[in-house]
Amino acid sequence: MLAAMTLMRLLLATGIVTGALTAALVIYGNTLSTREDDELYLNKAEQTMMASEQQKLIHRMHWLARVIFGFALVTAALLAASAAMWVWIGLKG
Repeated sequence: MLAAMTLMRLLLATGIVTGALTAALVIYGNTLSTREDDELYLNKAEQTMMASEQQKLIHRMHWLARVIFGFALVTAALLAASAAMWVWIGLKG
């Protein structure tokens, strides 16, 4: 019974922590996407300055999307493993 309670607390803590981190990453990604322009009209003088800033922003957004996807996969795997262990303990005991 003690193992099941400990596992339940671990499952709850994992869900809360990873859920909060995923939400924070998604919110950060949304703030980056609000700074991105759909179309960028530049004259020759502004092109080098503004285009490099825009490309850095797009690169950061692509990197963040990969991080969010990887983090979501790890979170899903950990929660599935914890739930499977919880069910196994319930069936065993």
